[in-house]
Formats: sequence, C-alpha cells, structure tokens
Amino acid sequence: MSDKTSNTPEPAGTGPEALLTFGWEEWVSLPDLGLPAIRAKVDTGARTSALHAADIEVFGSASKPRVRFAVYPIPGREDLMIPCSAPIVDRRDVTSSNGETESRYVIASKLNVGGHAWDIEITLTDRGTMSNRMLLGRQALKDHVNIVPSERFHQPELDFDVYHTPKVRSIAPNRALRVAVLSRENNYSTNRLVEEGEKRGHSVEVIDTTRCYMAINAMAPEVYYDGKRLPRYDAVIPRIGASITPYGTAIVRQFESIGTFVVNGSAGITSSRDKLHAHQILARHRIGMPPTAFANSPKDTSNLIGLVGTAPLIVKLLESTQGKGVVLAETKKAAESVIDAFRGLKANFLVQDFVKEAAGEDIRCLVVNGKVVASMKRTGSEGDFRSNLHRGGTAQKVRISKEERETAARAARVFGLGFAGVDMLRSNSGPKVLEVNSSPGLEGIEIASGKNIAGLLYDAIEEKVRPTPVPRRKKQPKAN
Repeated sequence: MSDKTSNTPEPAGTGPEALLTFGWEEWVSLPDLGLPAIRAKVDTGARTSALHAADIEVFGSASKPRVRFAVYPIPGREDLMIPCSAPIVDRRDVTSSNGETESRYVIASKLNVGGHAWDIEITLTDRGTMSNRMLLGRQALKDHVNIVPSERFHQPELDFDVYHTPKVRSIAPNRALRVAVLSRENNYSTNRLVEEGEKRGHSVEVIDTTRCYMAINAMAPEVYYDGKRLPRYDAVIPRIGASITPYGTAIVRQFESIGTFVVNGSAGITSSRDKLHAHQILARHRIGMPPTAFANSPKDTSNLIGLVGTAPLIVKLLESTQGKGVVLAETKKAAESVIDAFRGLKANFLVQDFVKEAAGEDIRCLVVNGKVVASMKRTGSEGDFRSNLHRGGTAQKVRISKEERETAARAARVFGLGFAGVDMLRSNSGPKVLEVNSSPGLEGIEIASGKNIAGLLYDAIEEKVRPTPVPRRKKQPKAN
C-alpha cells in the first residue's frame, strides 16, 4: 500500500473517479490570490489557463522570484482592483487563438469550485477586452471535470457583491509586499526592518533619501533614484534623520501624492521634529508636559525663566536629538548664562521645568497603529540627567500605568504617526511627555522588552494595505 496522498480533495460522498460537471462558463474562486469570485470561460481548446492581470512586475531575489500584479475582477469596474502576488513557477511562450505568441509568467494557485479545490497553473496576461477575466484551459480541467459545452453555470453561482463588503478584507491572503525603507544609515533598526520583512516573504528595499529626486506634476508624480523611476511600493517606512528633515519630508509627500501607504506621514514627521511646534500641539490637545517657554528677544530672558519656574531648569535646542544640545542649569544665574550662550550662537531653544522626582529616568513607549506595544525605563549614566541610550544610559522593561499608556497613545495620534516613540517623565502630577519621535530606534526597546517590534510594525502594515470594500454603483433609473 502506498503512503502517498493526493493533493486533490475528493467530492464528499463520492469515489476518486467522480467528476464535476462544467458548462462553458462557471463561477470560480482563487483564494490564494484573494479573489473570492471570478467568472471564468471554460475552453478545452486552450492548453493553459490564463488570468487577466495588469501592472505585472517581478520582484524578490533571483533564486526565488515573485510577481506582483493587479486584477480587476469585474469587467467595466476599473475602480475595483485587487492587488496580488505569487511565486513565479515558470515563464513560457503561449500562442493565442489568433496565432500571436506571448511570453507569460506562470504562477500556481488553488482553484475552488463549489467546495472542491485543486492546484492549477495560471499564466498572467492582459484580458482587458474579454468579458471573462479568467480562462480555464484543459490542463486545469484534466481528471476533474466533465464539460457540457452548450450550457453554463452547472456549479454554484457566486456574486461580485462580495467585493463590496468587509468580507473582502478577511479573505485576502497575506500577499508579498514591496516595501521601501527610507534610510541613510546601515544600523540595527534598518537591518531589522529588512530582516523581518524578508522573513515574511516581502521584498524590502533600503532607499537613501538624499539620492531620491522627484517629478512633480499633476498627472504622473514620480520618485526617481539613481537615474531610474522607483517602482510602486505597497508601503514606505520613513526613517528620516534630523539633518535632512525638510528634504526627507518632501520625498515622503511625493510618495503620499502617488497614493503609497506611508507609515508616518510628512506632516507628522515635520511637526514632531520641530520641538516648538510639537509642544504647541501637545498643549492644544491637553497632553501633559513640563511647563515650557520660548522667546526670541534677549530682553525677555528673565521673564522667560519666570514663566517656567525656579531653577533648576532645562535649556533645550530646538534641533537637538539623542540628548545633544540639552543642558541642565542648576541655578537661575547658570540658566541665564546658557541662554546667553545659545543666543550668541543664534540658536533657537526652549526653556523647560526640570522634573526633579523623575530622578534622571524616563519612560520610552513604542506606539504602533495607535497602540502601545512595548515600553522601557531609561536611566542616565552616573552624574548625567539625560537618559538617552546614545549617551550611555541603560534600559530595562517597565510596567506602565493605564494613564501612561493612554497618554502615549494620544501623543502619537495627535501627530498622525503610525509608528512612534513617546518619551515621558513620571511626575507627581502624572505623566509628562518630553518628545514624540517619528524615527524611534528598535535595538534598545527590543532588547529591553523582549518583543519583536519590527514584526508588530509589519502586522500593522499588512493590515493597512489589505483590499478595502468598493461601494456598489447606483443603478441608473430607466428612461421613460
């Protein structure tokens, strides 16, 4: 007795020789591609099955190439598009009924008809002029189907209405995505985003933001890189450094104008990076933060300090990152000296109250898609009030309160950031937000929390780029 089993399920209550009956047209589904209903023409004169596909693009490694493409399952509905991807099985020449030969990519998929399913090969081609978006050739029908060529719809009929309901999101498979990471650095965070994405079967490309350039026009906005137009990405993960914020956010805006899903939008990156603007946004939404003051004239130094409170005070450059340009002034005299020095350098800065009870510690919360997914407590090195890990601070996992969790989530939300690091101090009057970071590092928080933060980000991306229901078209009233 052989221990091999067939990949083809047997119809319920029948033997292995039982066949389905097909007419010349049948409703089928391709669940592997996220196509729950498609009308197929049955053609035994054709050897190979074919699927109408647009925007066909190869991606992935040379050893395991994949193809991505768009399917418009309902003829005449160009507003309803299902994005698909699959491994490439083969590439072969196919001759059509009119004698034209075309080189096509071949993929494999499960064909589902009336509760019966089996694997078939499908070629990808343009069938835009055809009333049936799929053709079933004899290879797919062999050993499974009896044909009645004069009839149609012997199998249960499906309905295109499924594409107009939320169900279309739940049946979409985890297709391979093409993702761009906008980053100039070869660091832990960038490498983790590439590693995690490729582990999930996605194609992840690291793009140096400063080497991108744009074609800005109304009809066909594009982004170019090293002389070539960049492909259409499913998602872009911006990792924009502080030194290139204006140009980096311009590139992000360009992707937004193309219609690409961007994890953090240009407006959120810009406003969170501008510390003065960021504090104004936090204050407007009544999110707790240390008392903060800003002035331009040197005549206002004393009043500026008085608005914040008594010494010690924090004087912080607006362009500071990773704890650089942040000074603790122990006395009012010291604060005046630091402010005068910054003004002499024509630098913009904030003056902030020093939260003594924080004792050189802060909380970093990682927010993904509006939810706090991890948190850590950062402690400054001995003698340093700054807790930044880049300055020798240490990190450990911490349990946060409900109020801290809600504050962090709100802070990320008011900036419209899908992926953010929110830094807070624990004070006697509740959590105080110090900063909302649109490019948070992954190394410290992944090690401290033991969580796969990169994976949680890809979970959110995969959810966001799933197909969405398309509204039904209103029926036109009949003419009198």
